[in-house]
Amino acid sequence: MANVGNQLTIPTQAVSKPASGKHGNVLPLWGNEKTMNLNPMILTNVLSSPYFKVQLYELKTYHEVVDEIYFKVTHVEPWEKGSRKTAGQTGMCGGVRGVGTGGIVSTAFCLLYKLFTLKLTRKQLMGLITHTDSPYIRALGFMYIRYTQPPTDLIEWYDGFLDDEEELDVKAGGGCVMTIGEMLRSFLTKLEWFSTLFPRIPVPVQKIIDQQIKARPRKIAQKEAQEEESASTESGRQGERRRSRSPRRTPSPRRSPKRSRSRSHHRERDRHGPSFDRELERERDRQRKEREGRDRDRDRGDRGDRERRRSRSADRNQDRRERRRSRSGSRDRRSERKDKERDGGDDRGRRKDRDHHKDRGTERERSRDRKSRGESDDRRHKDDRERHREERKAKRSSRSRSRERRHKSGGEEKGRKRERSHSREKDRERDGEQRSHKRSRSKERSHHQRESNNDHSKHSERRRSQSTE
Repeated sequence: MANVGNQLTIPTQAVSKPASGKHGNVLPLWGNEKTMNLNPMILTNVLSSPYFKVQLYELKTYHEVVDEIYFKVTHVEPWEKGSRKTAGQTGMCGGVRGVGTGGIVSTAFCLLYKLFTLKLTRKQLMGLITHTDSPYIRALGFMYIRYTQPPTDLIEWYDGFLDDEEELDVKAGGGCVMTIGEMLRSFLTKLEWFSTLFPRIPVPVQKIIDQQIKARPRKIAQKEAQEEESASTESGRQGERRRSRSPRRTPSPRRSPKRSRSRSHHRERDRHGPSFDRELERERDRQRKEREGRDRDRDRGDRGDRERRRSRSADRNQDRRERRRSRSGSRDRRSERKDKERDGGDDRGRRKDRDHHKDRGTERERSRDRKSRGESDDRRHKDDRERHREERKAKRSSRSRSRERRHKSGGEEKGRKRERSHSREKDRERDGEQRSHKRSRSKERSHHQRESNNDHSKHSERRRSQSTE
């Protein structure tokens, strides 16, 4: 298939843009802007389905979603076939309400909610409902209008398509073929769509819609009336011609209308062409399928009622038999108990004595076993205690030996340290004495030098004084 977005051609039955309540290319949204007015059960299944979360999440544009509809959608029912069981449920748990019995949501409704997330414009919505590649693309576009547009604008959107003859199978698994026009009429006149509900239309608006639909006859009915009129006129003409040609022969009333109808039918074929024959065949097939579906529904209903009655009768018979058995069993038990009470008084006493002696013997044996177990446990405890004591003594002796060794080694080391300290002190004393001797010698030398210097100075002064004298 080529690019779907570039081939949006509008057929001859295109809808003109209605003027009331519509401005520009932006579509108004009616109702809840988050849920699209969908059933909560369907909406939760759509949002939690892996198809919507994984595969449809990757589709970002309008054209990609349209291509996905073309390849994946095969029906317009909200649930897949066999995934939702509503047999025997009534009231709020019925199939229409959608309460308590979820299933696998269909790809059609997942893609419908995906279109809602894209916020379609008027031009895109017109492209959907006038698409030529697949009737399911158009069906989803009309369903989008039914869920999101105001009720007053529905008849304006659907007006040009109420007689559209393009067929599609709307049921999951097949078996419910209808045209686009029939589907739109059901959208406008019924709230129920398989196992869900459309948004409610106000009563005044619904009355107006019903009046407009009744005032507008179907094109198919008009064609049938024209066909009957043409057949009757042709039959009259054929009878007049035969009477004029052969007045003696009078054609039988059973064969003449058949011949006239066949000839008129051939003439109508020549007039209208092959499209008229196709329309007639489609309408006949549709009526035949509707009859077969009604007959099947009746047969199924009759079979279901019969099976229910049979199951109920079988259940009742079983209950009665069980009650009788329980009553007979209880009576037998009572009679047996009475007989035993009468005949088994002595036996009971003997049994009690035997049981009492047996209990005493078993108690004695148990007490002996307990005593022997206690003695063995005491012996084990004593042996363990003695072992622990010996181990403690051995540890203590080893600790004392190690301490003595450490003490001896510590004393020797202390003596060595003391000797070393004494030797160091002696060396220090010797060094101090040597230093003191050196200091004293240096002092004596300095004193001698001073005395000699003093003597030399005295001699020099004496000489000076003598020289001066």
